[in-house]
Formats: sequence, structure tokens, C-alpha cells
Amino acid sequence: MKKSTLTKEDLVNLGYREHTATCIIRQAKEIMVQKGYAFYNNRRLGRVPVNIVESILGTSLLNNIDEEE
Repeated sequence: MKKSTLTKEDLVNLGYREHTATCIIRQAKEIMVQKGYAFYNNRRLGRVPVNIVESILGTSLLNNIDEEE
């Protein structure tokens, strides 16, 4: 089963440093708010769509995520 969302912990498990993972999640949330999803403007929400993270990083993460499970 493919994941459709990611958290900071998922990115850390993929090899990103904690601060970098936090910055990626924060940037993804800003993009989602700009797209009109106002509920991402919540401090406690830390789960973002995989496709937004992939667009930020410029690479596909689905293969890496499936291998981690």
C-alpha cells in the first residue's frame, strides 16, 4: 500500500536530518495553504501530501517509502 501523506518522522527515517525534515514539512504546509487548504495553517498538523514533498525535493519518494515499511 502506498502512503499518500508524510510526517517529519517519515523523512527522518528516509535519511533527512531533523531540521531539514521540519523545514520541508513547513514549506509543504505553506504551499497547501496557498492552494486554498486553510486547515494546513495549523501548528499541530504535521502530515502533508507526498506529491507536495516530491515537488519540493524534485524526486520521487514512493519507492523509498514502500521499502521502509
